[in-house]
Amino acid sequence: MSEAFDWNPPTHYNFARDAIERLAAERPDARALLWTDGSGAVVDRSFADLSDHSARAAAVLRAAGVGRGDTVLILLSREIEWWELMLACLRLGAIASPGTVQLTPKDIAYRCQAAEARCIIAGVDIAPRVDDTPVDAAIPLIHIGGSRPGWIDYAAAKGTTTPLADIADTAFDDPALCYFTSGTTGQPKMTIHGAGYPLAHEITGRFWLDLGPGDLHWNMSDTGWAKAAWSSLFAPWLMGAAIFVNHAPGFDPAAAMDLLERYPVTTLCAPPTAYRMFVRADLDGRSFPHLRHCVSAGEPLNPEVIDLWKKATGLDIHDGYGQTETVLLCCNRAGSTRQGAMGRPTPGIDLAVIGHDGAILPSGEEGDIALRVGERRPPGLFLGYRGAPDRTASVFRDGWYLTGDRATVDTDGFFWFVGRADDVILSSGYRIGPFEVESVLFEHEAVAESAVVASPDATRGEVVKAFVVLASGHLPSDDLAKALQDHVKQATAPYKYPRRIEFVDSLPKTVSGKIRRNELRDNEFTKADA
Repeated sequence: MSEAFDWNPPTHYNFARDAIERLAAERPDARALLWTDGSGAVVDRSFADLSDHSARAAAVLRAAGVGRGDTVLILLSREIEWWELMLACLRLGAIASPGTVQLTPKDIAYRCQAAEARCIIAGVDIAPRVDDTPVDAAIPLIHIGGSRPGWIDYAAAKGTTTPLADIADTAFDDPALCYFTSGTTGQPKMTIHGAGYPLAHEITGRFWLDLGPGDLHWNMSDTGWAKAAWSSLFAPWLMGAAIFVNHAPGFDPAAAMDLLERYPVTTLCAPPTAYRMFVRADLDGRSFPHLRHCVSAGEPLNPEVIDLWKKATGLDIHDGYGQTETVLLCCNRAGSTRQGAMGRPTPGIDLAVIGHDGAILPSGEEGDIALRVGERRPPGLFLGYRGAPDRTASVFRDGWYLTGDRATVDTDGFFWFVGRADDVILSSGYRIGPFEVESVLFEHEAVAESAVVASPDATRGEVVKAFVVLASGHLPSDDLAKALQDHVKQATAPYKYPRRIEFVDSLPKTVSGKIRRNELRDNEFTKADA
């Protein structure tokens, strides 16, 4: 696969027109979407089908009063309507703002007000919470899953409408997507991407997902966060590949592996939590005959997980790194991997580790991960945080966009994750990244998952504390805590070992599945001040 990526963006772009309609014309019968659910239902849609369904969805939205520039909250899980409605918003030139079905009425009210929503779309799981939200009566509500008092029945409206033929000729920087960040600190930020953002996901599709026509790609990420835009929407279809979806409640590793055996999934993108559950499950006798390429994102993946997965399947897991504000920034590509590393910068991306003065640091020296911003904006970089110019300005420095993450770079150009800037632990003058300690802990058979944070200490300032979720068959005890401490001491520098260990049933996570270390850390300092 060529490493070249020439970024010459057009002045106008609309993914629904320039990608989906083109594919519907060139390969109308080719599979675009293979959708399943927990009851065994299967829907197989071609690109021609996709074009028709999204054009009908656009007609429903227009009839409800949605116009160009209006923000539409799409509160759905993996219902098949999510895909047609996302495309429908793009067709209209409206701003799609996806949200997870885990949102509370308070969350919905905040998003509705902050984004100045002009329409809310919700399924049966979350619609009651929308009804409990003080929403302006003038805002149309569209219900997925049947009739509901006070709501437009989407299926009924779509079944009686004429497909909308026209597609907005959106400028490259016209706002098209509004993603609320996970909100690990304070209220979630509204990250705005332009209509040209999908085109930049060619980087994601080519250099990380390794997709092409004939592939069937399964991304396990929830539709409520930006990773779905990467791997469940833009990148696969840009590359002419098909998307596999399983709409089922919760995550069952055995059921997921059954699907990998049953359907011709060729490429898999799963969060680290899923891979951890896979390798702790029984992989003996499993065979995934079509699977050829695996990737992971969201948080760094522990080397032990990569080893166990490869031993069972023969496949590497290619870690990738990016943010809600960006496309893929660096990854381990096929034929160029380093276990445990974030990978190398992707073609078209000028990524570096810099110091406080904006200078690129030497190999091995920890600093801020930053994306160079020149006269021409880097591919896929967000337009800004809506309504927050100061917040937007705060993430740019000396010609760089600052990711807020810390890393080192080795002599071969591979990036090695240290942690979020706020997560790094300062103990007796040592800087300790939580990810390394978590990875070592996972190597112990008793550990299913862990989160490592700073805990205040009168002598050392801060010490390492580990919150540990035990694997099946193991029970918490002082002896086990001591065994885990000794294990870390033997596997890495002794000063990094967790001086405090707390066994827990689960870890707090954002709606996108990331561990909320800040919540655990803040609780530690709050208890110390009490």
